[in-house]
Amino acid sequence: MSKREYWFEDLHVGQVLHSPRGITLDAEAMVAFARAYDPQPAHLGEETARDSQFGLFCASGWQTGSVSMRLIAETLPIARGGMGAGIDKLRWPRPVLPGDTLRVEMEVLEARPSASRPGSGVVTHRTTTFNQRDEPVQVFTSTVLMPRRPAGG
Repeated sequence: MSKREYWFEDLHVGQVLHSPRGITLDAEAMVAFARAYDPQPAHLGEETARDSQFGLFCASGWQTGSVSMRLIAETLPIARGGMGAGIDKLRWPRPVLPGDTLRVEMEVLEARPSASRPGSGVVTHRTTTFNQRDEPVQVFTSTVLMPRRPAGG
């Protein structure tokens, strides 16, 4: 069975897509990511986090973003691949803690044919990443260039 791929024409304003699964972050993965990419005290373990400005051990926001991107790619697999055009208003309203399971919801805010690329459409969507308690842990708006469905396709 082949995985569904989305073309520009498959999306409409107000449409909401839900990730097909969640991804759980454990303490070990959080520390490994922090050591490699964001070595702030709050992300390196319980002990260093206690004395940090944040005061508790939590995932890097950039790790939350990376996990969210994986879920976005699974939720909205774009035919021939999309091209990101930008992210606006990125917010992390609450921390991601060890054991949290993340999922995304994507709401289409705008969909219009591209003026400069006739074979593409421009889609703006708001992505909210939730934990297992349905609390938002990340919210952002992004714009992506998507291919239009070929004639006769």
